[in-house]
Amino acid sequence: MIDGFAIGHHTADEDGWLTGTTVVLATEGATGGVDVRGGAPGTRETDLLDPTAMVDRVDAVVLTGGSAFGLAAADGVMTGLESRGRGWPAGPGLAVPIVPGAVLFDLGRGGDPARRPDASFGRAALEAASADPARGCVGAGTGAVCGGLKGGFGYAERDLGEVSVAAAVVVNAVGSPVDSATGRLLGDLSGRLATPTDDERRALAEAAQRNGPPLNTTIGVVLTDATLGKAQATRLAAIAHDGMARAIRPMHTMFDGDAVFALASGRTPLTDPYGGLLAFNALLVAAADVFTEACLDALLATETRGRWPSYLDLAPSARP
Repeated sequence: MIDGFAIGHHTADEDGWLTGTTVVLATEGATGGVDVRGGAPGTRETDLLDPTAMVDRVDAVVLTGGSAFGLAAADGVMTGLESRGRGWPAGPGLAVPIVPGAVLFDLGRGGDPARRPDASFGRAALEAASADPARGCVGAGTGAVCGGLKGGFGYAERDLGEVSVAAAVVVNAVGSPVDSATGRLLGDLSGRLATPTDDERRALAEAAQRNGPPLNTTIGVVLTDATLGKAQATRLAAIAHDGMARAIRPMHTMFDGDAVFALASGRTPLTDPYGGLLAFNALLVAAADVFTEACLDALLATETRGRWPSYLDLAPSARP
């Protein structure tokens, strides 16, 4: 995990439940940005991240299931951070935690649509935050589905030398992560996985045919220890959508609420003979790549739940 950040999950997958909440904590605050491109987003506090807005530090980002109901999970994160004395200074003895968030649609996937995240989920995910987060069918990825396959939570990071960049992603899309001609995962850009057999390709195609109502959303956070302004963080969030589109097709439909946040801890200035511009461009390129890798990680780490099989259960020959 990149210094300055921690990730926690709260998972509910018992009878009637298949949902959860993930919190990305900036342990000492971070500069934030966001880019929302889906046609059906559910978000909170995104206006604060506009480069022209006053607030310039974010305490945490919430990714959660529950559709619009799930936005309540952020309340628990706010009260938890308040108890730690965290937040934007708003007067003597008063601090307001800055907690943007985004939701995905997973209502009823566990059987009971009334069972969805609330403030207690956010508080529990915050308390569970660590530098070694679980991946797969956990947190906001618990009820995630992608093109008829089980989605989930994925994480990937890359060391660029002076700075690092990472992506925490919940894959839950209308589109498919699978190349219909080969059965390969689109996010496997390096070709490290074996090509599925003919029987496995047929099983993957059948799963895609069983995809449910087109109500989804892929959400995530790009993390870096670089020093960025709000406009740069916004650009970082924007380019991550390129990485999303490499791993899933189609993206940004009217039924997806795709949203990506960016958090920069500011521990390392970007330096080069051009005022840091070349280093920032390299960071952007890497952010798109690592977002694709995190999408791939989510699909490889998850497990079959209910009527949604995992990719590796249907194509075991591709197992790394």
